Parts: sequence; structure tokens; C-alpha cells
Amino acid sequence: MATLNTTAGYRRLDSWVMACIIQLGTDVFCEKFLTRKLDPTGRQYSQMTQAARSGKANIVEGSARAGTSKETEMKLTDVAKASLDELSSDYEKWLLRKGLVPWHRDSEEAKKILQIRFDKPLYGTDWMHDSCVHILNQQKKFEKWLLSDDDVIVANCLLILLMRCIFMLSKQISQQVNEFEQDGGFRETLTQIRVNAKMQNSDAPSCPICGCVMYLRKATSGRNAGKEFWGCSNYPECKGIVNK
Repeated sequence: MATLNTTAGYRRLDSWVMACIIQLGTDVFCEKFLTRKLDPTGRQYSQMTQAARSGKANIVEGSARAGTSKETEMKLTDVAKASLDELSSDYEKWLLRKGLVPWHRDSEEAKKILQIRFDKPLYGTDWMHDSCVHILNQQKKFEKWLLSDDDVIVANCLLILLMRCIFMLSKQISQQVNEFEQDGGFRETLTQIRVNAKMQNSDAPSCPICGCVMYLRKATSGRNAGKEFWGCSNYPECKGIVNK
């Protein structure tokens, strides 16, 4: 049986658990309330369910890339956050179309949802089975609202869960930025190794535009094809060159 490894570490993230609950809740919401009259082409159903899926899927993908590239991990986490922001806007619009506004966060119902906390995940060796059990157990805490036959109650509940998940992802991104600044990832480390190796060339001039070290390159096309020249290490941001 497989054990929990670095690529499955996302299963311990509260943001991933919350994103799973949001996706399940959104699927049920769309199936129950998006009638053919309200959504004749099925476009809104597709957009909302895809946004929910993207939120969860990009958390997974970002976690899987963490060991190779911290930059990619940050970008994917940000995509997850953006997808859930989009979904939040859809639920907000749902209420506005009814002439309603989302529950105030200080309202009685909102406070009840905001006060609910997840249990600590207790995973054994079968992390897929155990994490799914964990998701369903946490989902039950919100059943009172998510399984309501009142679309306004369900939409408001999902808006609050989305707000919580987006906040979690914002904290994750901040942490990822700090880790990137300190260590980077495997790909960034390799890049730095290559940069350091090239910087050891004592003949390399400094870029006349930005001052960065320059690399010896060879033109591949044009009238200077095959000729060597010094190119800025900060290319493509800087296009400084020095003829050899």
C-alpha cells in the first residue's frame, strides 16, 4: 500500500479539504437549482462546476510541483485562488439577481459557519481512503446549510466557505513566497548553479544596460550567424549585448 509522500501532501492542507467541500457543494447546487429555464444552454452550470474543479485541481498540481519549482507552485496556487474568486462572484450574482445580498459576516448564521473548525487529519498508510473519509466528515459539519432546499441558504453558505478557502490560499502564497526567497526549488537551484558557473568566467563583461554579468552566446541566424557575442544574463528582460 502506498504511503503519504510529498506529492500527496496537499491532502493534509485545510485549503484542499475546503476546496473539495466547495466542489461537492457546487455540483449539488447546480444540479438542484440551475433549472433549464434559468440556464437553458447549460453555460452557467459548466462555468461554476469548472471553476470549483479548477480551485481544487490547481492546489493539487501546485503541491506536486513544489519539489521541482517553487515559482510554479506559487503560480498554480494563485490560479486556484483566482478560480475560487470567480466562483464566489457567481454566487454573489445569484443572490443579487434575486434582489438579495450575502449574509453579513456578523449575522447569526454566518457566525455559526465561520466558527466551525476542521478536525486534524489522521491518515494511516491508505492516504487516499483516509483523506476521503476526512473530507466527508468535515463536510457533514456544514450539511445543515449545504443540503438545504433553499438556494439562498446554500449560496450564502458556499460564499462563506469560499471566503475562508481564499483566505487560506492567500496565506499559503505568502508562505510559498518566503520559501522561494530562502531556498527556491529544484529548478531554481539548477538555474542558480548554471548562473554561478557562467559567472566564474573572469573575462565576462558587465551588461552596459543593467550591469548584470554577461554570458558568451552564439548567433544562430542573420548575417552574424555562428559568431560569438556577450549577451546579458537577465535576457529577455534586458537585451544588452557586447560584441566579442
